[in-house]
Amino acid sequence: MRLAIELGETRLGTLEGDARTFDFVPFPGAIDRFGVNSPALSVSIPLAPSPRRDHAGRRRNWFAELLPEGDQYEHLLTLAGLRRGDTPSFLARYGRDVAGALQIWDLDDPTEPLIPSLRAVTDQEVRTLLEDPIRSPLANDTVLGRSSLGGVQPKIVLVATPTGWAQSLGGYPTTHLLKPQLPGANASVIYDEEYGSRIASSLGLAEFATSIHDFAGLPALVVERFDREDGRRLHQEDFNQVLGASGNEKYQEMGGVVSLRRIADALYRHATRRDLERLGRMVTLAVAIGNTDMHAKNLGLLHLDDGVRLAPAYDFVPQAHLTIDGRMALAVNGRYRPAELTREDLAAELGGWGLRAAADLVDETLEEAAVAIGRETPVAGAFTGLQESLAVATDRLRSGAARR
Repeated sequence: MRLAIELGETRLGTLEGDARTFDFVPFPGAIDRFGVNSPALSVSIPLAPSPRRDHAGRRRNWFAELLPEGDQYEHLLTLAGLRRGDTPSFLARYGRDVAGALQIWDLDDPTEPLIPSLRAVTDQEVRTLLEDPIRSPLANDTVLGRSSLGGVQPKIVLVATPTGWAQSLGGYPTTHLLKPQLPGANASVIYDEEYGSRIASSLGLAEFATSIHDFAGLPALVVERFDREDGRRLHQEDFNQVLGASGNEKYQEMGGVVSLRRIADALYRHATRRDLERLGRMVTLAVAIGNTDMHAKNLGLLHLDDGVRLAPAYDFVPQAHLTIDGRMALAVNGRYRPAELTREDLAAELGGWGLRAAADLVDETLEEAAVAIGRETPVAGAFTGLQESLAVATDRLRSGAARR
């Protein structure tokens, strides 16, 4: 199998081989355009005339991490008649619209290259798509759906147009992801995430719109894709891809492949000091509001015209209230239980990355968080007492006390 790997109008290279042996082969024209060892594809996969053979596994993992997880992956496999673990075949089917700016398609498919198009959908049809992940996983059309997006939580991806919502056909760039309200004990999650995203936005950490919409009686969280701008794809990669982690290794305790220190080291090498400080603010806010699921796939890099930058804070969900003994996805100063963390732990973690005046950065972020929490009110449907619990947790951190 030979798959074209395109970034915008540029052919970066091809994926060649079967499910077990496939590898990325750079295109000489891409090296000429972006330069030898360019991070145009990834900071962990430089464009080189002769890629290192001992890094083939890293390259395979990078592309495998474009695939969804959990039930959505299984549903997409069933829809296309594919077998688990066959990354090239999956990307041949769904690689036209993935996280970031790549378009991936089968050079040997006589129907390619596809012409992207849209199909308008009503609110009732959106509800049907949200409630029927088996027939239309991620809102993929049975024949012309070409979208893949990582994550476990049920969701669909659609295109916002001047006249309403539309389904992506043939790889048209989707602009929003939609998450339906979950049943039972998790019914408040989409409302909690809307509040968490609003707090992060108030601190300048999430520059995209998040809101609750009603689709024919079904509430859903609508999130603007941060890797899209005016209908144009922006390239990005998550830190599982950057650090070579696979699947649930996005959690530090699942193999120890990822950590905040390793993420910070990658930012130090490839981004700017401002990005390192921004990560410190994200970590501080995550502890303050109980965003325990800030794992390596919920942190990423944006590849912009002026260089590599830390991606905005996404999937920023207050959830410490959902469990008494919650654990952080990534340890802070060696600690996982948010109830035990103090401002001193945060300052020690950030200081370990080489950030000067780390304590001041923590204090400034906590002060901004307290103001934002006091100003922003959760929408109806959020966890009862969410605003008050976040205010208490933030004040506890500001005082330097641990909740034991």
